[in-house]
Amino acid sequence: VNMSNIRIFVECTLAIIKPDAVDKETEIEEIILRAGFSILQRRKIQLSPEQASEFYAVHSGKMFYPSLTAHLCSGPLVAMILARHSAIKQWNELLGPVDSEKAKETHPKSLRAIYGTNKIKNALHGSGCFNTAEREINFMFPN
Repeated sequence: VNMSNIRIFVECTLAIIKPDAVDKETEIEEIILRAGFSILQRRKIQLSPEQASEFYAVHSGKMFYPSLTAHLCSGPLVAMILARHSAIKQWNELLGPVDSEKAKETHPKSLRAIYGTNKIKNALHGSGCFNTAEREINFMFPN
């Protein structure tokens, strides 16, 4: 078998362990690695209210926007660049529904069901699509 023509496509996505789940970061990172992801970069940071507003700018004007941004800058968070085949889709499947209360009912083994509380304090963030992943990775890892 000629292996020189085999290509494996690796995709990257942004994962955030939000302030409400940072105390479980080691446990969550073990789950991420066991699910076949590589953690390419990782940093623990505290966002300012301005940075949180800029990060979630796509939700600006929505009812939940003020509480969403307030939560993101309420304490330190862990931002990670995850890589694997179909990383965006796989990470979102591992996360489960955005609303942790719904996730507990419909996806009880998902990370948001296990570590989240509600729609705002849902423990983790994942990029929704390729363009968003690119923007969010550049935001959290500017160099």
